Amino acid sequence: MLRPFPTAAQQATAQTYIPKQSDRPEALAGDEPGFTPIFNGKTLDGWEGNPKYWRVEGSVMVGEITPETIIKSNTFLIWRGGAPKDFELKADYRISSGGNSGVNYRSVVVQDTVTPDNRFAMRGYQFDIDGQNRYTGQNYEEKGRLFLALRGQMTHVAGGRKPIIVSSLGEAKDLAAFISTDWNAIHIIVRGNMLTHTLNGHVMSVVIDDDIANRTFGGLIGVQVHVGGPMKVEYRNWRLKNL
Repeated sequence: MLRPFPTAAQQATAQTYIPKQSDRPEALAGDEPGFTPIFNGKTLDGWEGNPKYWRVEGSVMVGEITPETIIKSNTFLIWRGGAPKDFELKADYRISSGGNSGVNYRSVVVQDTVTPDNRFAMRGYQFDIDGQNRYTGQNYEEKGRLFLALRGQMTHVAGGRKPIIVSSLGEAKDLAAFISTDWNAIHIIVRGNMLTHTLNGHVMSVVIDDDIANRTFGGLIGVQVHVGGPMKVEYRNWRLKNL
């Protein structure tokens, strides 16, 4: 006897998850559905920055400062594919021991008063990264309110006062032990006024931003090379999920 194929509604019902007392949260292999690549691994199509400092090499996005190209202002490579509001962003990075970089989000391009021909200065939230891991994982607002949460802090930003520590996520030095000298996996989770920075599966900082006058709810994504000595930072596997 032939039986009809189940309808879409019947399939959905059959696949509905029903919690059991024995169930616990579990690790996921790979990404959740909905992430899309924003870097093709071949060119910087879709990104804009100064080619003196940015290139693609071996399927990797490279930002480099040499003794001949020392800069006086931070400059960014900017993704021009949109201005995400609520989203999750993932990427891998590797940085030289003397390097200083970061991933900006919900950011804007601003005028650079130190280097007027720098068209790629940004202001906004930043997942901070440095080769010595003094700052890696913190939330630093570039050209804005500066230190919003150090590594190991969950903070509340209300405006008109310093950010207030709400809770500890761990000691900064202990969290630094999870940072590799090789490739590291960034995961930024941005929902409304809550900004979460995780690295290699560990939460590094959380900001609750209630500073109505200064917070932003959308903007550009960019990656930084920082003033200082020669340095090199590499990025790969960029994936974005709009929420």
